[in-house]
Amino acid sequence: MPKQHDPNVLIGFDTADDAGVYKLSPELALAHTVDFFTPIVDDPYTFGQIAAVNALSDIYAMGGHPLTSLALLCFPDKENLQIAEQILAGGLSKMIEAGCTVIGGHSIRDEEIKFGYAVTGSVHPSRIWANSGAKAGDVLILTKPIGTGVISTAIKQGKAEPAWIEAATRSMTALNKLAADVAARFGSDVHAATDITGFGLIGHTREMALASNVSAKLDSAKIPALPGAAECARAGYVPGGLKSNREFAESVVQFGSDVDETTKTLLFDPQTAGGLLLSLSTTVSDRFLAAFRDHGGAATLVGEVLPRRDALITIR
Repeated sequence: MPKQHDPNVLIGFDTADDAGVYKLSPELALAHTVDFFTPIVDDPYTFGQIAAVNALSDIYAMGGHPLTSLALLCFPDKENLQIAEQILAGGLSKMIEAGCTVIGGHSIRDEEIKFGYAVTGSVHPSRIWANSGAKAGDVLILTKPIGTGVISTAIKQGKAEPAWIEAATRSMTALNKLAADVAARFGSDVHAATDITGFGLIGHTREMALASNVSAKLDSAKIPALPGAAECARAGYVPGGLKSNREFAESVVQFGSDVDETTKTLLFDPQTAGGLLLSLSTTVSDRFLAAFRDHGGAATLVGEVLPRRDALITIR
């Protein structure tokens, strides 16, 4: 496969980062991403919100500020158009909240509803949060609980309890803007970042560790899970993506003997509109956690970055 060579491409797809970044000037670069998927909740307005939050997250994970977006909609020919209107309205509500202007889009007929956005953001070329900057001695901080994949599967099977649905929806419709804004205050002490989406916590930690040539240790007892996530995992409400994630990435993980099967399952759970995983200097971690908490957020120190060793990821 031929490769393009452009010196202005600061971040491409070589390290599986969250967005591509293109340099326009010494002071300005553009971050580009695209994401769309099928409905994971019943309410079309909420689905639109979740799709928007999920797409915007890639820009926040690069340390960028969303500027513009293009809506992408696949919609069945015989479906009620009011559903499409509600999806678009839900997405627009989150784009407005993010200060990101929807400037157009594209729709096609399809047998299954799919929705998302291509988003463009701005970032300073010297202040990009690539996933390749994690340093041994850093701490790893997660800004949202995990478990949206197993809960969404339970929703589709009509088995999710209202409280579980409410908590998962609240998480998936919360922008990562606050986490990114608070982290930006700590400047160069933010060494790396990624958002936790389809590859799950293990998959995205793997990408960060490989890109940074380090290893990671995660404390399973500290990793927050959504209400009902453990129950869904134990009941077998496992999405296909979780199985694929586990088959692909489990070989790089060394589990402690006391890590139970439910926890292992959740660590591979594909997330929608998940939180940021930040690799921070230990000198600022407490201040970040306090500042995020003071603004209504709830982040958790879930692990640390180690020098590269045989086990890429250790779970205790």
